[in-house]
Amino acid sequence: MTSLHQFVSRSSRTLLRNFQHGQKRDLPLLSSQYTQTRSVSLVPDLPESHEMLRTTCRDFAEGELKPIAAKLDKEHLFPKEQVKKMGELGLMSITIKEELGGAGLDYLAYAIAMEEISRGCASSGVIMSAHNSLYLGPLKKFATKDQAEKYIRPFTTGERIGCFALSEPGNGSDAGAASTTAKTSGDKFVLNGTKSWITNGYESEATVVFATTDKGLKHKGISAFVVPKPTKGLSLGKKEDKLGIRGSSTCNLIFEDCEISKDNLIGKPGEGFKIAMMTLDEGRIGIAGQGLGIAQASLDCAMEYAEKRIAFGAPILRLQSIQNKIADMAMRIEAARLLTWRAAVLKDAGRPFTKEAAMAKLAASETATFASHQAIQILGGMGYVSDMPAERFYRDARITEIYEGTSEIQRLVIANNIIKEYSNKA
Repeated sequence: MTSLHQFVSRSSRTLLRNFQHGQKRDLPLLSSQYTQTRSVSLVPDLPESHEMLRTTCRDFAEGELKPIAAKLDKEHLFPKEQVKKMGELGLMSITIKEELGGAGLDYLAYAIAMEEISRGCASSGVIMSAHNSLYLGPLKKFATKDQAEKYIRPFTTGERIGCFALSEPGNGSDAGAASTTAKTSGDKFVLNGTKSWITNGYESEATVVFATTDKGLKHKGISAFVVPKPTKGLSLGKKEDKLGIRGSSTCNLIFEDCEISKDNLIGKPGEGFKIAMMTLDEGRIGIAGQGLGIAQASLDCAMEYAEKRIAFGAPILRLQSIQNKIADMAMRIEAARLLTWRAAVLKDAGRPFTKEAAMAKLAASETATFASHQAIQILGGMGYVSDMPAERFYRDARITEIYEGTSEIQRLVIANNIIKEYSNKA
């Protein structure tokens, strides 16, 4: 791989801007004619511009992330320098418009980039996802001009990252049961409560927080806020010791009479739940990309081992039982990838994509678990020890079925949307 200095100077911003402008010329799958047909689900080949982005991200992941992924995992290290380099490549602000310092690309580009980065290091993938989807996502849609200058522009370069505070110790999948409160006090809001499982919690310099402003309205009484870090009254809980993605920090955010300006309200009072649900719909495309990256890395690992491991006088890749596993892994990865790209294309076309994003997230996350499991089976004893990355892939895969909506929640989302579709036909 070319040295990172040469790589960045030659291809980072220029490459991504060329990619953006190239979309307009050679991206038929995003044209209005294309997206008005059922063929939106068929993406036989990526346009040249997206393939260029895919190669860029793959080269970076192979050269910068894959070699340190095991160390990040074992030592629970945040990849600070690599995140900055990802920012230089435009990967920490993919869908933010260029006027605010972002790359100005689409969600198909985001899904592709997420897969390739996560293929190299799943921890780096979730850092990128939480920042792009969960922090920048709601601000991109609902921030005022002043909020955008303060909380988006400085967060596009990889120097500063943000986080998203929705979950609480007691609400889990019931996002509308927020016990964290925001009460008015003069020209300020005062926040009290605890947010849990916050990715990027320790390293972030701002957070999007959801708190109840009117308990009588239930989920319609939740509002969204952006809170800089550090802020008086906001403290961090301990770093969680996790099964996987251990290169990213996860902790509680604790609000104790935390005062913020009323100017920190995102959108209108009571719009918080809607903002959160819209954010999670888009974020599921990113997590689907992460699941795909883990699954593809698992297949790569299994193939490399099976070609070299000799048993019964031949590589085990010649064994039918091994070939069956390889076939199942590859088939499920391709199916999940097409679902992910389809959800991204629908999002980019401005069409409903909630069901498709849930399908993509469900398929890709369960494929990550399946593929990493099969990789360990193929590697046998070697798959169970940390000398090989297969066991890390297995641990990293498990969270993709939990955060940003469990697999059970995805099935509810899918079923509810299908029921509505059938009801509309009646």
